[in-house]
Amino acid sequence: MTRAESRQQTRERLLAAAAELFAERGVNGASVEQIAERAGYSRGAFYGNFTDKHELAVDLLKQRTLQELEEVTDRTSGEDPFGALREWHTARAEHLPGWLSLRMELILYALRSPEFRPLLAERERIARDAHTRGVETAFAGRDATPPAAPDFLALIVHALEDGLLVQRMLFPDEISDQVVVDAVELLMRGWLGSAAGGRPDDEDERAEPSSGA
Repeated sequence: MTRAESRQQTRERLLAAAAELFAERGVNGASVEQIAERAGYSRGAFYGNFTDKHELAVDLLKQRTLQELEEVTDRTSGEDPFGALREWHTARAEHLPGWLSLRMELILYALRSPEFRPLLAERERIARDAHTRGVETAFAGRDATPPAAPDFLALIVHALEDGLLVQRMLFPDEISDQVVVDAVELLMRGWLGSAAGGRPDDEDERAEPSSGA
C-alpha cells in the first residue's frame, strides 16, 4: 500500500467511525478522541487528516451525498428503473435507523452551527438537482409540459421522501420499504397524465423515476 493509499484508508475509517458516533450521540456528543478510538487510531491520526470535527462533518456529508447519488443514478439507467429503485430502498431499509439518525443529526448540527448551513444546503441542492433532471427527462420523453416548474416539482419529491422515511421508521409494520418509490411513481404518473390530457393510468403514461438522493 502506498503512502497515499494508506492515508486514504485512514480517512475512510475515520469518516465511517464518525458516521456511527454521530448517529449514536450526535455531532456535538462525539469527541475527536472517541472518533479516533472507534476507527482504531490515535488522536494524532485524526489531526493528520482533518483540521477539526467540523471539517470531518463536511467531508462526511459530501461523501455520503455523492455515494448515494451515484448508486441511484446507476440503478435508474436500466430498463426497469422503478424496480431497481425498489431493490435499492429495500436494501437501505436494513440500515434506515442509522442512516436517518445521521441525516437528522447533521441537520441539527446545521441549525446549531450557522457556518455549516450553506454546506448542508449544498448537499440538498445536489439531491434536488438530480430530482429536477429526472422530472425534466420524464416530461421531455413524452413531449409534455410539466404542470409547474421542474425544480418546484423536484422540491416536492425531495421533501416527500424525507417525510415518508420518518414515517417508515416509526411504523415499520404498516409502511413498506418501497413507500418512497410508490409515492414518487404515483405523483409522476398523475403529473404526466395531467399534462397528456388526463390519462394517468394508461400504460403509455408510465413515469420515469426522478433520480436523487
